[in-house]
Amino acid sequence: MLKRLMTSRESLLCAAIILLLVLISTRFPAFAAPSNLARVFNDTSPLILLAIGQMIVILTKCIDLSVAANLALTGMVVAMINVAAPGLPVPVIIAVAIGLGTFLGMINGLLVWKLAIPPIVVTLGTMTIFRGIIFVISDGKWVNSHEISDPFKAFTRAEFLGLPTMSWIALAAVGLFSVVMSRTTLGRAFYAAGGNPHAATYAGINVGQSQFWAFTISGALAGLTGYLWVSRYAVAYVDLAGGFELDVVAACVIGGVAIMGGVGTVAGAMLGALFLGVIKNALPVVDISPFWQLAISGGAIIIAVALNAQASREKGRIILKPTEPSA
Repeated sequence: MLKRLMTSRESLLCAAIILLLVLISTRFPAFAAPSNLARVFNDTSPLILLAIGQMIVILTKCIDLSVAANLALTGMVVAMINVAAPGLPVPVIIAVAIGLGTFLGMINGLLVWKLAIPPIVVTLGTMTIFRGIIFVISDGKWVNSHEISDPFKAFTRAEFLGLPTMSWIALAAVGLFSVVMSRTTLGRAFYAAGGNPHAATYAGINVGQSQFWAFTISGALAGLTGYLWVSRYAVAYVDLAGGFELDVVAACVIGGVAIMGGVGTVAGAMLGALFLGVIKNALPVVDISPFWQLAISGGAIIIAVALNAQASREKGRIILKPTEPSA
């Protein structure tokens, strides 16, 4: 048990993050200060939320490249609603964001499930469509900080026990989906759909429907993150979170999520996101241009996939065990 714990991807990632923090703090001790680590976690919260949704999608042998565009469209919509009706309560705004994100995720899921279109084709298409819709509804204009109401901006910045609201939302999502993935029929269906689709079908699991719900959850989390992102940075524009989908996929595969489906954990996705978050926040400290982040994310995907292929040949959880031949 101890050996398995020491060699698990989560344990190795924790060790890698600690080592990274130690290396950075030897040159810049303030980086490892608790207050700064809390800021790093808060900055990484959007990536954690999207990585959880992406992990569930990848588990089912799919991929969602539209998460950043979903985030941007939802963020623009709620920002424009706030400008038009600044007195609208924040809980209503959040409900609209989650509802719109869920609807956009359902579109992806239905196209994959009912029309059997490859997920990468579907989400590449919807990614472009969502970005186009942002341009149409905003006429290419920005929604800036002075146009956004104070309550809209204050929600994510309010602190409780030393952590901003956005950090608590990310922690709550990690806890909730850890239970969903390990303790519910829906969570087991996600693993089964990606681990062995044929066996899952024989076990009575609708693989296409499982993929639909995976995209729906991913869309809901992207919608929520859309509001949180705009609230935190107080700006909305067409290219909001441009290229962020690469970081989301990188966080998943670094966290041990098998790109071929069936293998992965919520904790792994969170740690993969934190690993990238520490690197992103450390780049300016060590005088490396933040524009290298995309190159680092792309390289991390290749390395992580190679390590996953070499480290384990197992394909997810065993859903159906072969029966012993009778004597």
